Amino acid sequence: MEYRFCPRCAGCLDTRTLKEGEPERLVCDDCGFVFYLGPKLVAGALFELDGGIVLIQRSIEPGYGKWTFPGGFVERGEVAEVAAEREALEETGVKIEVTGIVGLYSYEGQVPAIAVFAARAVRGEPVPLDETMDVKSFRKDRLPWPEMAFPSTEQALKDYLRKA
Repeated sequence: MEYRFCPRCAGCLDTRTLKEGEPERLVCDDCGFVFYLGPKLVAGALFELDGGIVLIQRSIEPGYGKWTFPGGFVERGEVAEVAAEREALEETGVKIEVTGIVGLYSYEGQVPAIAVFAARAVRGEPVPLDETMDVKSFRKDRLPWPEMAFPSTEQALKDYLRKA
């Protein structure tokens, strides 16, 4: 069990079935608080620069050394589009502006859901920054398909290319 204590009263959390057909929930033995563990949201962005799609090579696990779009976790209270813009700047040094959504990707057994947005570059030159080994602009016919970090990377790129 990932959490053992109630965030409200510090009582012990225990797993219980609250409603038939739903997963077990963490419930405080003392105050009855139900600790819902929902999926986390990742926001990412696909944008083009110098005639190609900008991808980053990850310098952290999961996906160390593999390619994906810039992205990361949405902070509590943050708008997903703003998170995508922030992550692109933090990872590539390029300021972007979200122009629409490419898709929402989720997988059984995987905690984060991934919202991928289309964007346009506003300013800046690509440079590897936070959690990034390299930043490259790949022509659409030269994308590194065998070296993609996640299933969502490949699916989002295919959806983006279909809409382009």
